[in-house]
Amino acid sequence: MKKIITISREFGSGGGEIGQKVAERLGYEYYDKDIILQAAQKANLDPYNVEDIDEKVLSRFGFTQSLFDLYNSPPDERLFKAEKSVIRKMGEHGKCVIVGRNANSILQEFDDSLHVFIHADKYWRIMRMKREKMADYSEEKISQHMRDVDKARRKYCAYYTDTEFGAAEFYDLCLSSSTLGIETCVDVICSVAR
Repeated sequence: MKKIITISREFGSGGGEIGQKVAERLGYEYYDKDIILQAAQKANLDPYNVEDIDEKVLSRFGFTQSLFDLYNSPPDERLFKAEKSVIRKMGEHGKCVIVGRNANSILQEFDDSLHVFIHADKYWRIMRMKREKMADYSEEKISQHMRDVDKARRKYCAYYTDTEFGAAEFYDLCLSSSTLGIETCVDVICSVAR
C-alpha cells in the first residue's frame, strides 16, 4: 500500500477534487492550500499575502538585484524552502494525499509514494471551470487564466526542481480526467495505491 500520493495537475483538470476523493476513500489526510499557511508561518511570511507567490517564480539573480537582496532570500524562495520542509514532514508521517507544490519531486526518494499527473482536454477544462468555479467569466478569459496558471506552474517546476511539469517521466501515473472522468481517475489511483 502506498502511504503517500502526490497529485500534480493542469489547471481545471480536477486534480484537487480527485485528490480529495482519493484521500476520503483511503482514509488519508488531504493537503493542498493548507500547506501554504503552514509554510508561511514557518518562513515568517504574512499568510494573507503568500497566495500571490505560491507556485510562482518571482525572483532570479540579475543585474538589478542588490547584494543585500542576494543574501536575504526573497519571499518566494523562503516560501518554497518552507513548503519543502512542510511537505517532507507530511511525507514522513505518511497516509496523505498532497496536491501540487512540486511534492512529487520533493518526495521522489520516499519508497511508499505514488506520483500522479492529471491532465485534460482544454475545452473540457474550460467548460468545467465555467460550470463550477468561474461562471461569471467568458470562455476566452478562462482559457487565458488556464494558460497563465499552467505556464507559472511549468516555470515554478523547472526553476525549483529541474524537472518538466507534466512530463510522464517524472510521474508514476498520468491520467486524462476528460477521457476517464473524475470517478474513474479516483478508482484507478486507489487501485494502484493498494
